[in-house]
Order: sequence, then C-alpha cells, then structure tokens
Amino acid sequence: MKVKLSISLDQETVQKVEERLQDGTFRNKSHCFEWAVKQQLGSKMIRPRNEEHL
Repeated sequence: MKVKLSISLDQETVQKVEERLQDGTFRNKSHCFEWAVKQQLGSKMIRPRNEEHL
C-alpha cells in the first residue's frame, strides 16, 4: 500500500526532477522520489542520527 506524503523542495531540485521526467528517466514524480529514497536508505555513506539505536 502506498502512503501519500507532502514535501518541500528548492526550485533547483524541482527543475532537475522535471528534467528527468521530460527525458523519460522516471514515469512520474512519485517514481523519482521513491527511487531516490530507496537509493539513499540503501547507502552507507550517510547514517541516521540515531544509528546507535538501530
């Protein structure tokens, strides 16, 4: 089941997302952000602040 979210982004980020939609990289904004979040959560480069509790 998908859950709706609301986010705020700077104009530069929105423009980059729009460019990826236009070139066909992503089907829609939800697809773009879902992919980006999954990529980031799978990354070990940035760790959550409360990592000691994981």
